[in-house]
Amino acid sequence: MQDQDQQQLVGSFPSLPKQERALQKRKALLESGRILFIEKGYEHTTAKEIAAHAMVATGTFYRYFSDKRQLLMALLKDQLDRLVPPEPSWLDKNPEALLSSSLEAHFSRLEKLGLHRVLPELLPHDGELAEVLADGRKKLHDNIHEGLKQAQNEGLTWNDLDLDSVAWSILFLVERVPEMKLERGKKTSYDEIAKIICRMVFPPEILVQLRSGSRTLLGNENG
Repeated sequence: MQDQDQQQLVGSFPSLPKQERALQKRKALLESGRILFIEKGYEHTTAKEIAAHAMVATGTFYRYFSDKRQLLMALLKDQLDRLVPPEPSWLDKNPEALLSSSLEAHFSRLEKLGLHRVLPELLPHDGELAEVLADGRKKLHDNIHEGLKQAQNEGLTWNDLDLDSVAWSILFLVERVPEMKLERGKKTSYDEIAKIICRMVFPPEILVQLRSGSRTLLGNENG
């Protein structure tokens, strides 16, 4: 017999509790779901197990979530900003160092959260979830693209760049960092990844000028 979670993949979302005690129970269920999804996998985790881990009754689970998928969607909604890679800042005096530190901080948060390890199991079978994540990726691409256009207007980038293609290339590269770490079997060098990305965007002499402060940005002059 199927778990009730799997029979009802989408349900109307119960209203958020207002009392502090109820909010704490909901928070405990979210955290228990996150832990069990990572440890056991999404398909092998049931609402009953999540409730037991949170030390509440199974009926309490269904007071706050109609199914385990809804709990996962609530987790993703709360943590979506942590799942999406950072947006590079191209107008910094040292964009390479800034990007490296941003990537390191992002993947450190991602590893602690752990939800990215659950997604490959779900995305091929959950079109709605895939659409939510694709929308987040598209927004990040658009932000990267806009930042590249500002850098191009400042005369910082290579003259012949197709900025749309570069924005997607940057996004694809950053998203593959966890896979690179697994396949290479050694620690990821964020400095090297940042160097590759910045070489795609900036001619070497521009990076030197930015670091030395000899390059005056038009946006700064106007400000």
